[in-house]
Amino acid sequence: MASRNTVLMRLVASAYSVAQKAGMIVRRVIAEGDLGIVEKTCATDLQTKADRLVQMSICSSLARKFPKLTIIGEEDLPSEEVDQELIEDGQWEEILKQPCPSQYSAIKEEDLVVWVDPLDGTKEYTEGLLDNVTVLIGIAYEGKAIAGIINQPYYNYEAGPDAVLGRTIWGVLGLGAFGFQLKEVPAGKHIITTTRSHSNKLVTDCVTAMNPDVVLRVGGAGNKIIQLIEGKASAYVFASPGCKKWDTCAPEVILHAVGGKLTDIHGNVLQYHKDVKHLNSAGVLATLRNYDYYASRVPESVKNALVP
Repeated sequence: MASRNTVLMRLVASAYSVAQKAGMIVRRVIAEGDLGIVEKTCATDLQTKADRLVQMSICSSLARKFPKLTIIGEEDLPSEEVDQELIEDGQWEEILKQPCPSQYSAIKEEDLVVWVDPLDGTKEYTEGLLDNVTVLIGIAYEGKAIAGIINQPYYNYEAGPDAVLGRTIWGVLGLGAFGFQLKEVPAGKHIITTTRSHSNKLVTDCVTAMNPDVVLRVGGAGNKIIQLIEGKASAYVFASPGCKKWDTCAPEVILHAVGGKLTDIHGNVLQYHKDVKHLNSAGVLATLRNYDYYASRVPESVKNALVP
C-alpha cells in the first residue's frame, strides 16, 4: 500500500516536520535570551519557555491533522488558544516514498498513542550543554513503541558559524532508522553512558558492576540512545526510577530498528498503552549490541531495589 494512504506513515511524515519546527522554536528561545525557567518538583526538574511552546506546537499540530490520536505530553499545561505561528501542517515527502510495513498498514488513527517530550535534557539546556538536548515524538500501537522521531536542535553547533544547525532522526520498526550514520563501539570496549544530574547509589553501583572502561555522564535519554547508535557508548545504564515513557518511546524505536535492545533493569519490555503509568519505575538498560553481557552484570541488590 502506498505510504501516503496509511495513517502511520502520514503521521510519521507529519511528526518529522513538526519536530523540525520544534527544533527551530528551541533555538529561537535561546536566541531571545529569556528561558522562562520554573522549577516543577525540585531544582533538577525544570521547565522552560521552550518546553511549553514546543509541547503546544507538537500536540496542537498533530491533533489538528489527526484528531482521533491519543497524545500524551510531559508538560502539564493549561488548555489555551495556541498561536497560529506554532502550528506546523507540513509533512516530509521523503517519508511518504517509503513503504509502510505490512503489519501496520491497516492501523487506524484511534489505535495510536503519541508520547511527546518537548525538550529532553531541560536542565542541560538551561546550563548551555546544548548538544544534550533533543525533541522526542514516539508512536505506540497496542502498547509497543513502533515509530519515533528525534530532533537534535543543536547538532553541529560546535562546527563553526557556517555549519547547518540541527538534524532529525526517524525510524519505523520493520522499515529501519534514518538520518544518522550507524557506528559501533570498538569490540571489547565497555563504555557506559548514564545520568548526569539524577545519580544516586543504585545508579553508581549498577554502573560499577558493568566493569566499564569509560563512564560518560550526560543529559537526556534521547542523547544517550544517539550515543549508542553512533558508536560513542556501548550501554545506557540507568538503575533508578527517574525517566518516563515520553523519554524512552521514540529513542527505543530508533535503537530497535537497527537491532539494539532497550528494557528495564530486569529485562522487561516497556509498555506504552495510553493508561500505563508514566514512570519507568525499574530504570533503563539499553545497548546496540551485546545486551546479554550487560544484563547479566546487573547486581541482584539493584534488581531488588527497583520494582517494575
